[in-house]
Amino acid sequence: MTVRVLVADDQDLVRTGLSMILDAQPDIEVVGQAADGNVAVELARQLHPDVCLVDIRMPGLDGIEVTELLAGRNVPDPIAVVVITTFDLDEYVHGALRAGARGFLLKDAGPELLVQAVHAAAVGDALIAPNITRRLLSTLAAREPSRRSTQPIEPLTDREEEVLALVARGRTNAEIAADLFIGLTTAKTHVASLLTKIGARNRVEIAMWAYDTGRMED
Repeated sequence: MTVRVLVADDQDLVRTGLSMILDAQPDIEVVGQAADGNVAVELARQLHPDVCLVDIRMPGLDGIEVTELLAGRNVPDPIAVVVITTFDLDEYVHGALRAGARGFLLKDAGPELLVQAVHAAAVGDALIAPNITRRLLSTLAAREPSRRSTQPIEPLTDREEEVLALVARGRTNAEIAADLFIGLTTAKTHVASLLTKIGARNRVEIAMWAYDTGRMED
């Protein structure tokens, strides 16, 4: 299956470079480019790409505003968004993830991680640059839990609590399966159940919820 991507960045050279990297992949096609946030939203709604690669700082609408409009909680038909930026700032990371981004990368992450992030977003997973993930989870672990929405829609089973803790520590489905001595399909089923029960949109939100509700204090 070919992943259709829209690239939005106000710098012509960067936008062209990202598009060339992605177009060089046999299973990725860049279907549109935008130089500002307003055009990015308009094109995304017209072209319905599988993934939007969006710069955090653009004229018109910034990357967080674009993400909210394309992937926010109130969007009836959300589009996967990966935010990419030169600026490694916590406020950008948190803002993008809260808005619904399925990925957050720095522009120096390299072609391999860029392609991985696009593929992950296309199948509903989230990929955050490793150095950002470590800092994000450290920040969440250090703060006081908010205790808001501490109860899921349905109570979690003991096994789901175990899977929750592993997702919060950054484990992949394969690693969860190995750690718990269960099949990969079973691990995926538990993760999907967590997404439904706690109202999360991706694995990063599962991790944030686990820390936010005090489940990772020990």
